[in-house]
Amino acid sequence: MSIVFRYLTRQVMVSMLAVSGVLLMVFMSGRFIKYLADAAAGKISGDVLFLIMAYRFPGFLELILPLGFFIGILLAYGRMYLESEMTVLYACGVSDRQVLSQTLIGSLLVMLVVGFMSLYLTPWGMKQVENIFNEQRNATEFELLAPGRFQALSSGGRVTYTESLSDDKRKLFGVFIAEFNRGEPGLTVIAADSGSQLVDENTGSRFLVLEGGSRYEGAPGSLEYQVTTFDAYGLKVEGGDTRERQDEEAISTMELLASDDPKARAMLHWRLSLPLIVPIVTLLAVRLSRVNPRQGRFFHLLPAMLVYILYLGLLIVARDALEDGKVPEWIGMLWVHALFLLFALWLQFGPPWLYRRRMIREGRTHA
Repeated sequence: MSIVFRYLTRQVMVSMLAVSGVLLMVFMSGRFIKYLADAAAGKISGDVLFLIMAYRFPGFLELILPLGFFIGILLAYGRMYLESEMTVLYACGVSDRQVLSQTLIGSLLVMLVVGFMSLYLTPWGMKQVENIFNEQRNATEFELLAPGRFQALSSGGRVTYTESLSDDKRKLFGVFIAEFNRGEPGLTVIAADSGSQLVDENTGSRFLVLEGGSRYEGAPGSLEYQVTTFDAYGLKVEGGDTRERQDEEAISTMELLASDDPKARAMLHWRLSLPLIVPIVTLLAVRLSRVNPRQGRFFHLLPAMLVYILYLGLLIVARDALEDGKVPEWIGMLWVHALFLLFALWLQFGPPWLYRRRMIREGRTHA
C-alpha cells in the first residue's frame, strides 16, 4: 500500500513542479521586462536587474506554489481517472479517504514551504530589493549612464548619450547632451570628445567636466544660434531622490506583529493566509479532479479554476476591507477560509445523495 501512496505523491509533485515552473517563467518574465524598461529609461542600472529578480524569487514562488499544487492535483488525478487507474486502486481496496489523507500529507510540505517564504524569506528579499531601489534613487545621473544609448535623465529634461565608458565608469567618450532651457523655448546641445566626474570637496556637489567640444544654444527653426567651443566645460550633475521609500512587503513579520497600523495588520493576515490556502485547495482539488472518461482531460479545469480565482479574489477583498477598518481584526480574513473550507468539506463528506447521484449519472454515461 505504501508503494501506491508514494506513486500518488510522486504524480502530484511532478505535475506541481511542471505547472509551477511554467507559471514562474510567465510571471518573472513579465516583471523582468518591466525592470528592463526602467533600466533602458535610465531609472535603474542594468547591473542590478538579475540581483533584483533573485531577491524577488521567493515572492513569486509563494503565490505560485499553492496554484501549482492545486492544478497539479487536478492534472495528476484527472489523468488517473481518465486512464482508469483510480478505478483499479479503488478495486484493490484503496478508499477515497486514504487518497485524500495521503494528498493532505503531501500538501503539508508545500504548506510549510509557502509559510516559510511568506513569513520570513519574502520580506527579507523585498527588503533587499527596497535597499537596491533606494540606492538607485540616490545615484547620480552620471552613475546611471549606459554606453550607446540615449537616456532621458532627471535634471532639466536632459538627454545624454555616450559612445563608451571606461572600465571604472568614471570617464565618458563621445558625449552628446541635449537640454531644454528652463522657462524658455530654446534648446542647448553639447558635443564633446570626453568627460569625467568632478566632486567639489567643499560643497560635495558633483560636476560632469566635458573636454574638447562645442556648445550650441538656440531655438529650433531659428537661424540665430550661439556657438561656443571649449577645452573644458562643467555641468552640474543632479543627485537622485534622497527620500527613502518603504514598501509594506519589505516589513518583517515581527515588525508587523508589533504594529497597530491597519495596513500592517492586513499585511500580516495576508501572509498568514497564503499557507492556509494550501490544505483548503487540496480538499477542493481532490474532489474536483474526478472526471468522466468521456468528458476529456481538461473538462474539469475550468470550473476548478473559477473556484480558485473566486477564493483568491475574496481574500484580496477581505484584505482591503481589513485595511479600511470595515472588518474587525479578530475576524480578519478567516471568514473567507472558513467559507471555502466548509464548501470543500461539503464536497468531500456531503450528503450521500450527492455522491450517489453523480455515480448514477456517470454509470449512465458509460452505458
